[in-house]
Amino acid sequence: MTERPPIFLYTDGAASGNPGPGGYGVVLQCAGREKELSGGYSLTTNNRMELLAVIKGLEAIRWHNATVEVWSDSTYVVKAVTEGWLENWERKGFKKVKNPDLWQRFLQLYRRHDVRFHWLKGHAGHPLNERCDALAVAAYHQGDLPADEGYENQMSSLI
Repeated sequence: MTERPPIFLYTDGAASGNPGPGGYGVVLQCAGREKELSGGYSLTTNNRMELLAVIKGLEAIRWHNATVEVWSDSTYVVKAVTEGWLENWERKGFKKVKNPDLWQRFLQLYRRHDVRFHWLKGHAGHPLNERCDALAVAAYHQGDLPADEGYENQMSSLI
């Protein structure tokens, strides 16, 4: 069996206002190839878009048990995984946790692969982080954005 090359996943999320229109940007690199993904929503939060960027990147991987190096400027996402917050949230049934719909979706994908997270400083000139940011911002500037149903459901349950 041939060993597959590692995948490098760069991500960013953005929102104009928090909440406000938001978007995510992803750059995947593997074996000299590169793929970009982006999308936006009419009303969401920055943290949701940061996490959704990672989810969309992991969803784009076509095989199981990939070695994935995730690079994100989101301390929310990186620390949730690397500092054990996510394990605690899951153990407690995601009660009183923001974005439980996305965290549960993330866990299904995360467990398919060997994923390592790395934090990088945002807006510090890293070319791929800057590209992801540009993709995310461009995504939420497009007209006729869909609703982020997970965010809307979360907000309506608080009322």
